[in-house]
Amino acid sequence: MITFKNVRKTFADGTEAIKGIDLHIEEGKLVALIGPSGCGKTTTMKMINKLIHPSSGTISINGKNIAERKDVDLRRDIGYVIQRIGLFPHMTIEENVALIPKLKGMKKHEYTKRVDELLDLVGLEPPVFKKKYPLELSGGQQQRVGVVRALAGEAPIILMDEPFSALDPISREQLQDELKELQSAIRKTIVFVTHDMDEALKVADEIVVMKDGMIEQIAHPDELIRHPANEFVRSFIGEERIQSALHSFSPKEIQVTSILNQPAEDSTDLPVIESTADLKAAAKAMILNNAEALQVMQEGIMIGVIYKDRLLSELAGLERGA
Repeated sequence: MITFKNVRKTFADGTEAIKGIDLHIEEGKLVALIGPSGCGKTTTMKMINKLIHPSSGTISINGKNIAERKDVDLRRDIGYVIQRIGLFPHMTIEENVALIPKLKGMKKHEYTKRVDELLDLVGLEPPVFKKKYPLELSGGQQQRVGVVRALAGEAPIILMDEPFSALDPISREQLQDELKELQSAIRKTIVFVTHDMDEALKVADEIVVMKDGMIEQIAHPDELIRHPANEFVRSFIGEERIQSALHSFSPKEIQVTSILNQPAEDSTDLPVIESTADLKAAAKAMILNNAEALQVMQEGIMIGVIYKDRLLSELAGLERGA
């Protein structure tokens, strides 16, 4: 879906913000970019919709270089949710949400219906909220509107730049839960910038840990906790968080995608297991099929392979953690 190839960014003052990163974000995944201040996570995200232009390298969406697209056209196909919400205060909630659909030429009866559907989706009853103005809503309600406005244009990609960090802890946790539920329903490709590791572990399908303009590790949340790539990643996650999570894991909670390997040429001959299966189900499938490996399928497409040795190692680690 979104691919970075040897992307670099050096600003006019000589600051090298991004130092040659390679990154692939799969369609329908929520990917969190995380790291300390100044690590390059926001710069990376803003290069996707050309708010920042790379100094070198290529960024492509569905195989097409975004440098060849007009900025305005590209941005209309990418939803954007920011920390300070960015709703237009002189417009009603309905007008805010309908803005992009109108600009894209959607007919009034179509976007009116779309506004109602989206507000319902985040628990804001249209008859109550759509004629209100942003300042009449709480911070959490405004941020919900910000999320649905990003969805209203039916963009396949949504960028979220620390969208919940300005909210109180209760509203923030509620919106994290709602985002997970929303994503399970809409399956958009979401790039989510955060500085909060707990938030990343909670909402993301995959986490990209950055430091000094480089990527230190890309992993499923479970994989990140169990196998930090280096001391920086381990310290950024936090030892207390790692130990707490390790003691809470069970084979029934960890999906096979957390130990996925790239498929070999002969992988199609292997027994099949679905990507939603857990480690215990994988172990059972290997025993029943007397197999050394399984191919992992997602919506009829092979996305990788899991191997017996790695599976046994993970199960043994969970036993020790328990």
